[in-house]
Amino acid sequence: MAELIEVQSKPARTRRSIVQAAIHLYREIGHRKTTVADIARSASMSSANVYRFFACKQAVEDAVVAELLEDIAIAATKAARTGGSALSRLQATLGAIAEVNQARRAKDPKLHELMVVAVRQNWPAVVRHTDRIRGLVRPIIGTGEASGELASGSPMVLTCCLLDAMDAYLSPPRLDETGIRPSFEEMMHFCADALRRAPTAPSVSTMPDVRLRAVGE
Repeated sequence: MAELIEVQSKPARTRRSIVQAAIHLYREIGHRKTTVADIARSASMSSANVYRFFACKQAVEDAVVAELLEDIAIAATKAARTGGSALSRLQATLGAIAEVNQARRAKDPKLHELMVVAVRQNWPAVVRHTDRIRGLVRPIIGTGEASGELASGSPMVLTCCLLDAMDAYLSPPRLDETGIRPSFEEMMHFCADALRRAPTAPSVSTMPDVRLRAVGE
């Protein structure tokens, strides 16, 4: 059984070594200048072996993007599991995504460049990641609705509205835009006001008995 597990896990390890070699090269010289032959040399294998696991260079790049997005998903998942109100959990979750993206843009500009291309072209890894983030945010909103903290509505619709509103802080291409924009905290506060359940106005029967008087009395 141990030998069988070893045989089954070897392809996964080889595939991962290819992806890690590509990440290293993309970080150093960028994905455009990196060839499959470069990746193969870095991974100590032949180009033919790389093509055994990836049909083309684009497939390698998509796998690299999936690996980078996994870092974001892990940080967001950890933040989503923190305690507190629904709004505080939403802010923590989206803040974690924004923080990872900002850090990558500052520390690994060439990897950030690859992410920008992937998001703009809606690569498969990006589509899967977007669905995953929606899957994190939606139940938080649902919990907030159930507790009365958030206004009632379709959790999926509200999830999409929130993510679209915060896109400037969550999407790598938007991070490169110049111009005036509110801070993450300011925009999150704006969204929180939109999501928060409005206090119920007192009915006429429960309002205090106030005797009206003319102005100037």
